[in-house]
Amino acid sequence: MIELSWPQVSARRLERAGLGAAPAHASPAEAVAAMCGAHAQVMSGAEASIGLRLGGVTRAHVREALRDGRGLVKTYGPRGTVHLLPARDLPRWVNALSSVPNAHRGAPPSTRMTPEQTDQVVAAIREVVAVAEMTIDELSDAVVAATGPWAGDLVMPAFGGMWPRWRQAMALAAHRGAFVFGAGRGRKVTYTAPPDTPHVTTDGLGWLVRSYLTAYGPATPEQFAQWIEGPVRWAAQAFEEAGVEEVLFAGRRAWVVAGDTAAPADPPRGVRLLPYFDAYLVAGRPRELLYPGAAAQRALAGGQAGNFPVLLVDGRVGGVWHQRRSGSKIDVTVEPLRDLTPAQLRELDEQVERVGEVLEARPRLTIGTVTVGPHA
Repeated sequence: MIELSWPQVSARRLERAGLGAAPAHASPAEAVAAMCGAHAQVMSGAEASIGLRLGGVTRAHVREALRDGRGLVKTYGPRGTVHLLPARDLPRWVNALSSVPNAHRGAPPSTRMTPEQTDQVVAAIREVVAVAEMTIDELSDAVVAATGPWAGDLVMPAFGGMWPRWRQAMALAAHRGAFVFGAGRGRKVTYTAPPDTPHVTTDGLGWLVRSYLTAYGPATPEQFAQWIEGPVRWAAQAFEEAGVEEVLFAGRRAWVVAGDTAAPADPPRGVRLLPYFDAYLVAGRPRELLYPGAAAQRALAGGQAGNFPVLLVDGRVGGVWHQRRSGSKIDVTVEPLRDLTPAQLRELDEQVERVGEVLEARPRLTIGTVTVGPHA
């Protein structure tokens, strides 16, 4: 059995993510495909995630790829969280995500909908957004009108208020391909029909397992289940059917796409800044290897990755950072967990300049303590 070390796997993952010595992808859509989706709950984080993987790309390029509907789409992805996905791959994502066994996500029985009610809501969303792009209030009125008053019962606590019952099916409706996010109306979010894409006949779940393992393998079914938020037994069966190969990774059993055991000869070197909820951080496992020692205490929030933007040093989390924008200026504060060498400081300067380019602002670097908490 082939055995791979952490330095080998780290270098392989960074290279494939476009976080190696040179950009590995040519467009926002290619970069997002290699990431298995860009987390976009914080849109500026998604823009930075993509731009920092590509030479010369700014947030304007990411927004253009999203606006034309042919490069990127915004929808609910893994774990029911908002992601940017390549438009060309949306049918495969829908095929894969719609196969994840549906869980109630802890909702009390009085809040839940029956399977029949859920199907009615999904069908209503699909029908109404096919006619017009809608704000959430317009969509709510249309869904309740199409299904019944029960859908509008205010039973879901949310942001100091209550949402109607039907809203619990939003992520599921997206996973079934009923809608994607629209262009927006002023500051209001809108929802619209998915773009026309070629019909896919291949197994979407098997494709997603292989894509995930190409980006983040070696990995286990348990880790894939955590990443996509599905049952472990279901994930294990998906691995069996996807065409995978068992290896030893840092002395533990793990899996890669069959035949995909190559790794760079040299260990990872260099300094990188990764923003909130960067896909590399969220999917990177085992946590104790990516976040060694003090990094786990400083850069994880209750074991959850992504709540802090991080400084990567030679493939491991070596600090945290924060940016504060004021008009056309960005103040970037970086808190390394240990002293950086002169060469690493020069690389850090280059990374901060690149952050400024991506976010279209003039950056200023301060090395010191980051005083804000997670997800601030």
